[in-house]
This record gives sequence, C-alpha cells and structure tokens, in this order.
Amino acid sequence: MGCFFSKKRKQAKEPQPGAESGDRNAAGDAGPEKQPQYSWDQRAKIDPKDYMFSGLKNETVGRLPGKVAGQQFVIQDCENCNIYIFDHSATITIDDCTGCRIFLGPVKGSVFFRDCKDCKCIVACQQFRTRDCRKMAVFLCCATQPIIESSTGMKFGCFQYYYPELALQLKDAGLSIFNNTWSNIHDFTPVSGENNWSLLSEDAVAQDAVPLPTTEELNTVRISTDANRSIIPITRGRRPKHSEESCLAVFFAGDYTTANARKLIDEMTGKGFWLVQTKEVPMKADDAQRVFQQKASDLIPLLDKGSVIALEFNGDGSIAACQDIAAKVFSSTKVFVSEDKASASREVDSFYNFADMQMGM
Repeated sequence: MGCFFSKKRKQAKEPQPGAESGDRNAAGDAGPEKQPQYSWDQRAKIDPKDYMFSGLKNETVGRLPGKVAGQQFVIQDCENCNIYIFDHSATITIDDCTGCRIFLGPVKGSVFFRDCKDCKCIVACQQFRTRDCRKMAVFLCCATQPIIESSTGMKFGCFQYYYPELALQLKDAGLSIFNNTWSNIHDFTPVSGENNWSLLSEDAVAQDAVPLPTTEELNTVRISTDANRSIIPITRGRRPKHSEESCLAVFFAGDYTTANARKLIDEMTGKGFWLVQTKEVPMKADDAQRVFQQKASDLIPLLDKGSVIALEFNGDGSIAACQDIAAKVFSSTKVFVSEDKASASREVDSFYNFADMQMGM
C-alpha cells in the first residue's frame, strides 16, 4: 500500500560562350581541380600527450573543465602526486601509481586501476575496476557494481564533491546522480577467511583523502567538499541500518523530478533520517504492479513520461515524516510514499530488486 499525494522545375540555362564540352574557359586554363573537403579533414588534431600524465613525481597537475571534453585519458607511473581531472572523459586507466591523490570527474565508461598502491581517490564513473592494487581509499560514485581483482586493503566511501560544472559533466557522461552502487563491491578473487575490502568510516571526509588543489590554475575551479553541497546524494549504502523502519518514496518523470527528489532528501535528512539508497530507472506496467500493488493503476499512466526516481529513508518515524512532507511540500506533484512499516519493507525490497535486475546487477 502507499499514498501520493513540389516547385516548378527551372528551365535549363542557355549554354554560355566558351562552356562547350572540351573548352576550358574564356580566360584560359582554370588550373587543377579543387580537392573536396570532408568533415574529418577539418577536425582538430588530437595530441595524446594532452590526455596523459606519465612519469611524474611530487607534482600537482590537472585538467580544467572543457580541456578533456569526453576523450580518453591515461595516468601512469606517477609517485606522490596530486592529480585532478575536472572534466568528463570516455575512459581512464591508472597504472603503476604510488602514493597519489586523484580526483576524476565523470567518466562515461570505465575507470581501471592497475598495479597501484597507497592511493586516495574521488571517482565518478559508469564502471569501476581494480587489479593488483593495494591499500587504496576511494570515494566512489559508480552506476554499476564495482569490481576488485587481486587487490587488498581496499576501502570505499560515498562520493562527495561539488564544483559548478560537475552537474552538466555528469549529464554529458550519461550518469545519473541517483544511480550509485558505491558500497556493493564484488571481489573477483576472494580469499577464504580474509576480507580484501571494507567501507570507510561514516565520518570520513573526502578533502582529507584528496586535498584541494593549490596551483594557481586549478584554484580557479570553485570546489566544495561539504557533504551537504555534494552533487551526488550521500547514501549509507550497505552499512547496517539504524532502525527497522524504512520508507520508500518514488517520484515520477516531470519538469522538476530531480529538484523534487533533492528537496525531499534535504527535508528528511534535515530531520535526522538517513538516506539509504537511491535509484533512477524506467518502469513498465508489470514492474509497477509488483511494487505498488493496489496503487499501481493510478501510477501506471505516469510511467510513459520517463524514468522514476526512488529514495529509501531509514529511521523511527520515517514513514509518517515522509508522508507529512509529501503532503505539505509536494501537494501538486505525484509522489508515492509508503503507508506503514509492513508494506514499506516489501515495497523497498520489491523496488530495489527490480531496479538491480533492470541495471544488470
């Protein structure tokens, strides 16, 4: 259960003097024919060195917004460096780096760390993978399940970062701020009796891991690591829940869906409730029937407009608080909110099981 609150052809021109077959022109030889120009001939040439940091030691380097613009990037053989990519990219590989602090703006494809150790990172990407890495701390936003392989001492926290261009860069990279599986780690090479990864403490601060840049050029980026300003909502993920009471809230596609979801998050967390997880996925009628049951008939017509955004809150009294906020703040917006603890538990499980299957997890 839940509640909501054609042109005529031109005549051929008369042949002009000197235009007969075999003639050049009245002035004489016109010279060689002009070669055709193609679009790919006019593209700016890309220098791979502009998209690489290699062999650096004790340096602070980076790329400003607009300087990578969706290209691939490579970071390799760096030691004790602060590295910042304040732009979106296609893929990024990081090889053989030691003791580095790395910020990677939105990556449309994969981020792959290989043979790295003692690195601290802030990363937003579609896919995240490590191989043969040791002792890394990662504040992560990842749309799919993160994978570690032959890696040990890995620690993960939720992405927390802000600068003005970041929201548009996430969009350019095809990433939703609500699809973040940062804590759902898959260890491809588990060792019996050992744990190769863990979660960072709840009070871990991104700026402590990756300090703000100090160079004059990079200082032009207006950064905030205040958790309350983070573009990506900060979720508890798979940490133990504080309460047996959870609440599911679902917004349907519209002009202000994202803003409404962020507003509800601010209202609920401001009252002391915890945001456990979020998801943005398309739903079909059968999916809605399983999740919303008796309320589905009222909601199914809304599904054709686009993806839904779902939020799970946790804490004693979270259902009543969410219903109250929905009624007062979103009275003109269609939003589903759980009605009671019994139905809420089933709705949360049903929705996120469906969402994980939808995203291939």
